Amino acid sequence: MSQESSNDKKPTIPPYMKAISGSLGGVVEASCLQPIDVIKTRLQLDRSGNYKGIIHCGSTIVRTEGVRALWKGLTPFATHLTLKYTLRMGSNAVFQSAFKDSETGKVSNHGRLVSGFGAGVLEALAIVTPFEVVKIRLQQQKGLSPELLKYKGPIHCARTIIREEGVLGLWAGAAPTVMRNGTNQAAMFTAKNAFDVLLWKKQEGDGRVLQPWQSMISGFLAGTVGPVCTGPFDVVKTRLMAQSREGGELKYKGMVHAIRTIYAEEGLLALWKGLLPRLMRIPPGQAIMWAVADQITGLYERRYLHVAPS
Repeated sequence: MSQESSNDKKPTIPPYMKAISGSLGGVVEASCLQPIDVIKTRLQLDRSGNYKGIIHCGSTIVRTEGVRALWKGLTPFATHLTLKYTLRMGSNAVFQSAFKDSETGKVSNHGRLVSGFGAGVLEALAIVTPFEVVKIRLQQQKGLSPELLKYKGPIHCARTIIREEGVLGLWAGAAPTVMRNGTNQAAMFTAKNAFDVLLWKKQEGDGRVLQPWQSMISGFLAGTVGPVCTGPFDVVKTRLMAQSREGGELKYKGMVHAIRTIYAEEGLLALWKGLLPRLMRIPPGQAIMWAVADQITGLYERRYLHVAPS
């Protein structure tokens, strides 16, 4: 086969390698950024204005509950991130394969958007919603004395929710989670590819491995778009997941009712509560995840899909 014809259709990285790269990136990200996620959740659940901002919220948690409280919910968070990125990266690669041009093997931006949205919906229903319900229930508990806490840990929390609210209680807030994650991933995968090409002239399948700092810049920039667009979905998701039936009637009946209630009672800006900690959490998280994932997929690409230049 001639060099020209072999270049017409570039070899691609298999979905399982994308999944592995995502899972390892998720472990590193979770360990680094859990405190910001705890602060974000506390701010979103703060209806009475106890916390004056990110720093005040963090310092209050440390002062009243100890430093360890900033890592509340780490076990479900780390497990959730690892599974989420495994499914996200793997399913996105599978979806993209359906949109690849049969001649060149390239994927259009439309294909990337649809693939990203599909991966986001899949992760929201299969992994994100039940894990975040447990995580948020654990994070909203104040204090560190186990005997004073309703939920003693992730497993106990999940069992309690199922016993009191039924299995579907673990999927509270599924609708805004699907909307948030689908939109986020559609934007993120498309933007990441665009920044790789624009900033570093990196095309998938070209055999080049980005430096970790280059991946971090592309990942950080790609991770900034989603939180601004999906802020209301994230706030509503958190409120729906945090409420339980133990007090009788639920305050929020669903996604649309929650948006209208929050807007009526707290104003328009309340729908973007926690945006700053989300921007402190998601773009750095994407930077860390992509720095790890790009190295793994890049090494695979260079070793198995291309002959290293002499």
